[in-house]
Amino acid sequence: MLLIRGMAVAQIPVEVFGGHKKTTLDIMFFRYFKDKSCNNSKFLFFNRNRASIDYQMTSTAFLPQFGFTEAISFNHPKLKGFAPVSVGQLVGAGVYTKAGFQFAYLKKDILIFTWLVSETKRDPTIDIFFLGRFTPKLTEKINLFSQLELINAAPTVIQKNYAFTQRIRLGLKMKAFQYGIGLDFTQSGRASFSKTENLGLFLRYEF
Repeated sequence: MLLIRGMAVAQIPVEVFGGHKKTTLDIMFFRYFKDKSCNNSKFLFFNRNRASIDYQMTSTAFLPQFGFTEAISFNHPKLKGFAPVSVGQLVGAGVYTKAGFQFAYLKKDILIFTWLVSETKRDPTIDIFFLGRFTPKLTEKINLFSQLELINAAPTVIQKNYAFTQRIRLGLKMKAFQYGIGLDFTQSGRASFSKTENLGLFLRYEF
């Protein structure tokens, strides 16, 4: 994924994660809109589609979950990685519109992408998202693949719960394939928290 203006973004990574409690499918990519000269414009499109199936699923409980996130940001070179962003999300609980700021930092083996956005309705929930990736070379053909993702939702009213998610990936990268061990953790609540975890193996491919 390339997040700096002037670079083309061609890869569409698809991840399948088989854990001991759930299986998830995750598709995420970034792409610049083109201008009249077919060059990258300052507008960056972020797309993420995610679905999960719980092994305890019944006709009324532990039903499949899904989420679609689309975001557009204005990336001016003088902002040095910071950009205003608008976000639209479709999840099982409904449709949400959000706005805020994001930051992107990319070097050859390091990626940092984060945003702080708020729902546009009254009494909003504040979202803090972080994606960090480190892929240094181990040999001529193999790279380390390490990734940390944090998703934090902080409501502004006491009637709603906090929600925190941590996703960790550690493995190897060989050309377009990445594979290894994955761990997903979630916490939800306010005075007390319910916790879940999902440990397993992941396989990613960049189309």
